[in-house]
Amino acid sequence: MSNDAAPGRTIVILGALSAIAEASARRWAAEGAHLVLLARDPERLEAVAADLRVRGARVDTVAADLATVDAAATIDRIVAEHGRIDVALLAYGVLGEQARAERDPAEALRILQTDFTSAAGWCLALANVLERRGGGVLVVVGSVAGDRGRASNYVYGAAKGGLGILVQGIAHRLARSGARAVLVKPGFVDTPMTAHIARKGPLWAKPEAIAAAIVASSRAARGPVVVYAPWFWRWVMLAVRLVPAALFHRTRL
Repeated sequence: MSNDAAPGRTIVILGALSAIAEASARRWAAEGAHLVLLARDPERLEAVAADLRVRGARVDTVAADLATVDAAATIDRIVAEHGRIDVALLAYGVLGEQARAERDPAEALRILQTDFTSAAGWCLALANVLERRGGGVLVVVGSVAGDRGRASNYVYGAAKGGLGILVQGIAHRLARSGARAVLVKPGFVDTPMTAHIARKGPLWAKPEAIAAAIVASSRAARGPVVVYAPWFWRWVMLAVRLVPAALFHRTRL
């Protein structure tokens, strides 16, 4: 069964105001997709929706705090209102402050709650819907930070690593249903989330490059469960994972 995002297909975007989500939505809008955007800020949500309508999309919006709202009830309501979900993109999260998280357990829990616990709730709710339908694809934005714990961001990395295992398990579960789940793992991306980090070197990518990988993953009837974006991060992280601990601990990554 094809998961192609053809005109008229319903695409649900969780965290629609993130730079990667907006870039993905613009690509789908150009194809005439029906977009259902979810995010917390209603005014910014309507501004993004207006731009996407000009680009060719039919757009509906749902203003909600994704970290606290009832995911299953919200997804069931979207299906009841719009018939079905062809593609679901989960693209929200917080980077947080590692140093603050080490001092303040509440900050660490905030990161883990947003990036793992609430995201897991949405993934499981969407998996149930796609499994019942027997088609569609769940695309989740993870991070290469989940590949190995590093002193500079291990709380964020732990949340993304856990989310990655969850999505791989969902993909395994859905494999015989006709539905799919894909984990897209970006490296350094030039977005407002990383505005405080010095941008330099060829490893940095624009949101549009990650969006290209997301949209391509949503189109394929079959494909890999884990997609690194850009592609070279697969090999960068393979090297990082293979570094012996005794040597790794001498670095300040």
